[in-house]
Amino acid sequence: MNFKLLMAVTLFVAAPIIAFAQSDKPNAQFSKPTIEDAQKFVQTISSDEDKLKAYCDIAKLDEQLDKAEENFNVKEFEALVAERDTLEQQLGPEYIRVIDGLGDVEPNSAEGQKFAAVFEPLHKKCGEVLMRN
Repeated sequence: MNFKLLMAVTLFVAAPIIAFAQSDKPNAQFSKPTIEDAQKFVQTISSDEDKLKAYCDIAKLDEQLDKAEENFNVKEFEALVAERDTLEQQLGPEYIRVIDGLGDVEPNSAEGQKFAAVFEPLHKKCGEVLMRN
């Protein structure tokens, strides 16, 4: 699987879900992360096997969420969002801050490409995790 594509899909899928989730929390404001923030996040997730698995599981759930949304399957969508929320809590507030902030980054821009490069090693590790399971 092309991991740059996975990153782009993750960003595009996460943005509407996060926006929907934030509608319940109007005071939640997230600023765009720096490259250093993203690097620190990737290092933290990569070095913790449980967090890595949760991060990779979120990527799989994002694909399922996309399909549930396309099929207008509200019950499945809500169940997947609840499962995703549980995994996000395992990753901690840093995950929410970094991923929510990436919603302000245009994936095809030079900046977006820099972020994609930062996340590429993490996505490669996810590929390894998925192959083991």
